[in-house]
Amino acid sequence: MNEHLPKEQRTQQQRTNEQRAKESWATDRDDFLHHFEQVRERTMRVVSAIPEDKVEWTCRPGEWTFGDLARHIAATERYVFAECAFGRPSRYKGCGRELGEGRNGVIAFMERMHAESMEIFRGMTDEDWVKKGTSPEGKPVTAWRMLRAMLEHEAHHRGQMYVYLGILGVAAHPLYTLNEPQLRRLSV
Repeated sequence: MNEHLPKEQRTQQQRTNEQRAKESWATDRDDFLHHFEQVRERTMRVVSAIPEDKVEWTCRPGEWTFGDLARHIAATERYVFAECAFGRPSRYKGCGRELGEGRNGVIAFMERMHAESMEIFRGMTDEDWVKKGTSPEGKPVTAWRMLRAMLEHEAHHRGQMYVYLGILGVAAHPLYTLNEPQLRRLSV
């Protein structure tokens, strides 16, 4: 960062950056929740593209299946991120088939976990969003930083599902509205 500054100035700058983040985060909470809903919609389009007979398929032994990946996204959202951001310990127990079997069962589990999580997130006060929670490792982390990591976590596993679909030759919706060839054609 600014290693050339004396330690006292670096510490003050860090405090200023953290304060600025706290002040802006509270006003952007609704934007974050709206953005998260959009992220989840994109993930659900990918899950919906999984062929019913391939839900428990994996690219090689020992790797997670489509179902495992989708259940893991849902279980960590609810039992890791929602709990830890609120200052409670992780309650994650895994992502096995008992949570939801078949594409419809997986989708139902994801929808239920998401609804529970959103209820928790919407119930958090501005103070809760900037308060320190704890990571699964027990380290202090600001709630909004934990929830920002949740989005990256979901995108990571959604990307794995896109790769699996590609291996199977299954067409998947573009992440937004254009695929790469369409983007090239429209670009100058």
